[in-house]
Amino acid sequence: MESFLGYAALAIFVYMTLAFFTALALKDNSLADIFWGGGFGGVALLTFFLGPDFTSRQLLVLILVLVWGIRLAVYVALRNRGRGEDYRYAKWRKDWGRWFIPRSYLQVFLLQGFFMLIISAPIILVNHSNERGLCLLDLLGLAVWLTGFFFEAVGDFQLRKFKKDPSHKGKIINSGLWKFTRHPNYFGESCMWWGLFIIALSVKNGWMAVVSPLLITWLLLKVSGVAMLEKKYKDNAEFREYARKTSAFIPWFPKKA
Repeated sequence: MESFLGYAALAIFVYMTLAFFTALALKDNSLADIFWGGGFGGVALLTFFLGPDFTSRQLLVLILVLVWGIRLAVYVALRNRGRGEDYRYAKWRKDWGRWFIPRSYLQVFLLQGFFMLIISAPIILVNHSNERGLCLLDLLGLAVWLTGFFFEAVGDFQLRKFKKDPSHKGKIINSGLWKFTRHPNYFGESCMWWGLFIIALSVKNGWMAVVSPLLITWLLLKVSGVAMLEKKYKDNAEFREYARKTSAFIPWFPKKA
Protein backbone atom coordinates (compact mmCIF):
# COMPACT_ATOMS: atom_id res chain seq x y z
CA MET A 1 0.00 0.00 0.00
CA GLU A 2 2.84 2.37 0.86
CA SER A 3 4.32 1.98 -2.63
CA PHE A 4 0.99 2.85 -4.25
CA LEU A 5 0.71 5.97 -2.10
CA GLY A 6 4.32 6.91 -2.80
CA TYR A 7 4.01 6.59 -6.56
CA ALA A 8 0.70 8.46 -6.54
CA ALA A 9 2.17 11.26 -4.41
CA LEU A 10 5.22 11.60 -6.68
CA ALA A 11 3.08 11.61 -9.82
CA ILE A 12 0.77 14.26 -8.39
CA PHE A 13 3.75 16.41 -7.30
CA VAL A 14 5.24 16.31 -10.82
CA TYR A 15 1.85 16.86 -12.44
CA MET A 16 0.93 19.88 -10.32
CA THR A 17 4.42 21.36 -10.70
CA LEU A 18 4.02 21.18 -14.49
CA ALA A 19 0.58 22.73 -14.12
CA PHE A 20 2.08 25.57 -12.08
CA PHE A 21 4.77 26.38 -14.66
CA THR A 22 2.18 26.24 -17.45
CA ALA A 23 -0.06 28.66 -15.55
CA LEU A 24 2.93 30.88 -14.80
CA ALA A 25 3.85 31.07 -18.49
CA LEU A 26 0.26 31.84 -19.50
CA LYS A 27 -0.34 34.16 -16.51
CA ASP A 28 -3.55 32.30 -15.68
CA ASN A 29 -3.91 30.30 -12.47
CA SER A 30 -7.39 29.26 -13.59
CA LEU A 31 -5.58 26.37 -15.26
CA ALA A 32 -5.55 24.72 -11.84
CA ASP A 33 -9.28 24.05 -12.27
CA ILE A 34 -8.68 22.33 -15.61
CA PHE A 35 -5.85 20.20 -14.24
CA TRP A 36 -7.97 19.13 -11.25
CA GLY A 37 -10.09 16.51 -13.02
CA GLY A 38 -7.22 15.26 -15.15
CA GLY A 39 -5.08 14.62 -12.09
CA PHE A 40 -7.51 12.06 -10.70
CA GLY A 41 -7.59 10.32 -14.06
CA GLY A 42 -3.80 10.10 -13.93
CA VAL A 43 -3.86 8.62 -10.41
CA ALA A 44 -6.48 6.08 -11.50
CA LEU A 45 -4.45 4.99 -14.53
CA LEU A 46 -1.15 4.85 -12.63
CA THR A 47 -2.42 2.79 -9.70
CA PHE A 48 -4.51 0.58 -12.01
CA PHE A 49 -1.39 -0.52 -13.89
CA LEU A 50 0.75 -0.78 -10.75
CA GLY A 51 -1.16 -3.84 -9.61
CA PRO A 52 -0.17 -7.37 -10.67
CA ASP A 53 -3.66 -8.14 -11.98
CA PHE A 54 -6.86 -6.37 -12.96
CA THR A 55 -10.28 -6.96 -11.40
CA SER A 56 -13.74 -5.95 -12.56
CA ARG A 57 -13.99 -3.55 -9.60
CA GLN A 58 -10.73 -1.84 -10.53
CA LEU A 59 -11.88 -1.50 -14.14
CA LEU A 60 -15.18 -0.03 -12.96
CA VAL A 61 -13.48 2.58 -10.79
CA LEU A 62 -11.03 3.44 -13.58
CA ILE A 63 -13.84 4.03 -16.06
CA LEU A 64 -15.86 6.12 -13.61
CA VAL A 65 -12.92 8.35 -12.67
CA LEU A 66 -11.81 8.83 -16.29
CA VAL A 67 -15.34 9.70 -17.44
CA TRP A 68 -15.73 12.24 -14.63
CA GLY A 69 -12.22 13.71 -14.91
CA ILE A 70 -12.25 14.13 -18.69
CA ARG A 71 -15.75 15.61 -18.72
CA LEU A 72 -14.89 18.09 -15.99
CA ALA A 73 -11.58 19.15 -17.57
CA VAL A 74 -13.20 19.69 -20.98
CA TYR A 75 -16.14 21.58 -19.47
CA VAL A 76 -13.92 23.93 -17.45
CA ALA A 77 -11.61 24.51 -20.43
CA LEU A 78 -14.56 25.46 -22.66
CA ARG A 79 -16.09 27.61 -19.94
CA ASN A 80 -12.86 29.53 -19.35
CA ARG A 81 -11.94 29.97 -23.00
CA GLY A 82 -11.46 33.65 -23.79
CA ARG A 83 -12.56 34.78 -20.31
CA GLY A 84 -9.16 35.47 -18.82
CA GLU A 85 -8.17 34.53 -15.28
CA ASP A 86 -11.00 33.60 -12.93
CA TYR A 87 -11.92 36.36 -10.44
CA ARG A 88 -10.72 34.26 -7.45
CA TYR A 89 -7.23 33.82 -8.82
CA ALA A 90 -7.11 37.39 -10.15
CA LYS A 91 -7.86 38.67 -6.64
CA TRP A 92 -5.09 36.54 -5.16
CA ARG A 93 -2.71 37.78 -7.85
CA LYS A 94 -3.43 41.33 -6.68
CA ASP A 95 -3.50 40.62 -2.94
CA TRP A 96 -0.33 38.52 -2.83
CA GLY A 97 1.81 41.07 -4.70
CA ARG A 98 5.49 40.10 -4.87
CA TRP A 99 4.76 36.83 -3.07
CA PHE A 100 2.34 35.76 -5.77
CA ILE A 101 4.62 33.19 -7.45
CA PRO A 102 5.68 31.19 -4.36
CA ARG A 103 2.22 31.42 -2.80
CA SER A 104 0.61 30.28 -6.05
CA TYR A 105 2.88 27.24 -6.14
CA LEU A 106 2.30 26.33 -2.50
CA GLN A 107 -1.26 27.49 -1.80
CA VAL A 108 -2.88 26.78 -5.14
CA PHE A 109 -1.08 23.99 -6.98
CA LEU A 110 0.70 21.96 -4.30
CA LEU A 111 -2.19 22.35 -1.86
CA GLN A 112 -4.58 21.11 -4.52
CA GLY A 113 -2.17 18.26 -5.16
CA PHE A 114 -2.27 17.33 -1.47
CA PHE A 115 -6.07 17.36 -1.49
CA MET A 116 -6.00 15.31 -4.70
CA LEU A 117 -3.93 12.61 -3.01
CA ILE A 118 -6.26 12.38 0.00
CA ILE A 119 -9.43 12.40 -2.12
CA SER A 120 -7.94 9.64 -4.30
CA ALA A 121 -8.12 7.23 -1.35
CA PRO A 122 -10.96 5.08 -2.79
CA ILE A 123 -9.11 4.77 -6.11
CA ILE A 124 -5.83 3.74 -4.48
CA LEU A 125 -7.46 1.28 -2.05
CA VAL A 126 -9.45 -0.45 -4.79
CA ASN A 127 -6.46 -0.69 -7.14
CA HIS A 128 -4.30 -2.08 -4.33
CA SER A 129 -6.83 -4.81 -3.56
CA ASN A 130 -7.15 -8.23 -5.19
CA GLU A 131 -10.75 -9.08 -4.24
CA ARG A 132 -12.57 -10.34 -7.31
CA GLY A 133 -16.17 -10.10 -8.43
CA LEU A 134 -18.70 -7.34 -7.93
CA CYS A 135 -21.11 -7.29 -4.99
CA LEU A 136 -24.11 -5.31 -3.79
CA LEU A 137 -21.92 -2.52 -2.40
CA ASP A 138 -20.38 -2.00 -5.85
CA LEU A 139 -23.83 -1.70 -7.42
CA LEU A 140 -24.99 0.68 -4.68
CA GLY A 141 -21.85 2.78 -5.09
CA LEU A 142 -22.36 2.86 -8.87
CA ALA A 143 -25.97 4.03 -8.39
CA VAL A 144 -24.83 6.84 -6.07
CA TRP A 145 -22.04 7.79 -8.49
CA LEU A 146 -24.45 7.90 -11.44
CA THR A 147 -26.79 10.13 -9.46
CA GLY A 148 -23.92 12.50 -8.74
CA PHE A 149 -22.72 12.47 -12.34
CA PHE A 150 -26.24 13.32 -13.51
CA PHE A 151 -26.45 16.32 -11.18
CA GLU A 152 -22.98 17.63 -12.06
CA ALA A 153 -23.14 17.11 -15.83
CA VAL A 154 -26.74 18.22 -16.31
CA GLY A 155 -26.33 21.11 -13.87
CA ASP A 156 -23.26 22.34 -15.76
CA PHE A 157 -25.06 21.97 -19.09
CA GLN A 158 -28.09 23.92 -17.88
CA LEU A 159 -25.91 26.69 -16.45
CA ARG A 160 -23.86 26.99 -19.63
CA LYS A 161 -27.03 27.14 -21.76
CA PHE A 162 -28.53 29.76 -19.43
CA LYS A 163 -25.46 31.99 -19.59
CA LYS A 164 -25.24 31.80 -23.39
CA ASP A 165 -28.57 33.63 -23.66
CA PRO A 166 -27.80 37.40 -23.72
CA SER A 167 -31.15 38.14 -22.05
CA HIS A 168 -29.97 36.28 -18.93
CA LYS A 169 -26.94 38.49 -18.34
CA GLY A 170 -26.73 39.41 -14.65
CA LYS A 171 -29.60 37.07 -13.77
CA ILE A 172 -29.65 34.03 -11.49
CA ILE A 173 -30.58 30.62 -12.89
CA ASN A 174 -33.47 29.04 -10.98
CA SER A 175 -34.76 26.45 -13.43
CA GLY A 176 -34.02 22.78 -14.11
CA LEU A 177 -31.92 21.17 -11.39
CA TRP A 178 -31.14 24.66 -10.09
CA LYS A 179 -34.74 24.87 -8.90
CA PHE A 180 -34.04 22.17 -6.31
CA THR A 181 -30.52 23.07 -5.20
CA ARG A 182 -28.44 26.22 -5.58
CA HIS A 183 -25.41 24.09 -6.46
CA PRO A 184 -26.38 20.91 -8.34
CA ASN A 185 -22.87 20.61 -9.79
CA TYR A 186 -21.19 20.74 -6.37
CA PHE A 187 -23.74 18.34 -4.89
CA GLY A 188 -23.09 16.01 -7.82
CA GLU A 189 -19.32 16.04 -7.34
CA SER A 190 -19.69 15.25 -3.65
CA CYS A 191 -22.17 12.48 -4.45
CA MET A 192 -19.78 10.83 -6.92
CA TRP A 193 -17.02 10.58 -4.31
CA TRP A 194 -19.48 9.09 -1.82
CA GLY A 195 -20.27 6.54 -4.52
CA LEU A 196 -16.60 5.66 -4.98
CA PHE A 197 -16.25 5.32 -1.21
CA ILE A 198 -19.15 2.86 -1.12
CA ILE A 199 -17.44 0.82 -3.85
CA ALA A 200 -14.20 0.88 -1.81
CA LEU A 201 -16.07 -0.65 1.14
CA SER A 202 -15.99 -3.90 -0.86
CA VAL A 203 -12.22 -4.24 -0.35
CA LYS A 204 -9.95 -4.72 2.64
CA ASN A 205 -9.62 -1.55 4.76
CA GLY A 206 -11.99 0.21 2.38
CA TRP A 207 -13.56 2.08 5.31
CA MET A 208 -10.42 4.21 5.42
CA ALA A 209 -11.52 5.82 2.16
CA VAL A 210 -14.22 7.77 4.04
CA VAL A 211 -11.67 10.57 4.32
CA SER A 212 -12.21 11.18 0.59
CA PRO A 213 -15.92 12.12 0.48
CA LEU A 214 -15.66 13.89 3.83
CA LEU A 215 -12.83 16.10 2.56
CA ILE A 216 -14.34 16.91 -0.84
CA THR A 217 -17.74 17.66 0.72
CA TRP A 218 -16.12 19.98 3.27
CA LEU A 219 -14.10 21.74 0.54
CA LEU A 220 -17.18 22.20 -1.64
CA LEU A 221 -19.34 23.47 1.21
CA LYS A 222 -16.92 25.57 3.23
CA VAL A 223 -13.87 26.49 1.13
CA SER A 224 -13.77 26.64 -2.67
CA GLY A 225 -17.36 25.95 -3.69
CA VAL A 226 -20.61 27.03 -2.08
CA ALA A 227 -19.16 29.45 0.48
CA MET A 228 -16.91 31.31 -1.98
CA LEU A 229 -19.50 31.58 -4.75
CA GLU A 230 -22.33 32.69 -2.48
CA LYS A 231 -20.10 35.33 -0.92
CA LYS A 232 -19.77 36.81 -4.40
CA TYR A 233 -23.55 37.16 -4.70
CA LYS A 234 -24.38 38.14 -1.11
CA ASP A 235 -25.41 41.69 -2.14
CA ASN A 236 -27.53 40.53 -5.08
CA ALA A 237 -31.23 40.92 -4.20
CA GLU A 238 -32.33 38.34 -6.77
CA PHE A 239 -29.90 35.80 -5.36
CA ARG A 240 -31.02 36.45 -1.77
CA GLU A 241 -34.62 35.73 -2.78
CA TYR A 242 -33.48 32.62 -4.68
CA ALA A 243 -31.48 31.47 -1.64
CA ARG A 244 -34.49 31.96 0.63
CA LYS A 245 -36.52 29.48 -1.39
CA THR A 246 -33.91 27.01 -2.58
CA SER A 247 -31.83 24.39 -0.77
CA ALA A 248 -28.15 25.29 -0.64
CA PHE A 249 -26.74 21.85 -1.39
CA ILE A 250 -28.91 18.73 -1.04
CA PRO A 251 -31.74 18.84 -3.63
CA TRP A 252 -35.19 19.50 -2.21
CA PHE A 253 -38.45 21.08 -3.25
CA PRO A 254 -38.33 24.90 -3.18
CA LYS A 255 -40.16 26.76 -0.44
CA LYS A 256 -43.39 28.42 -1.37
CA ALA A 257 -43.43 32.22 -1.48
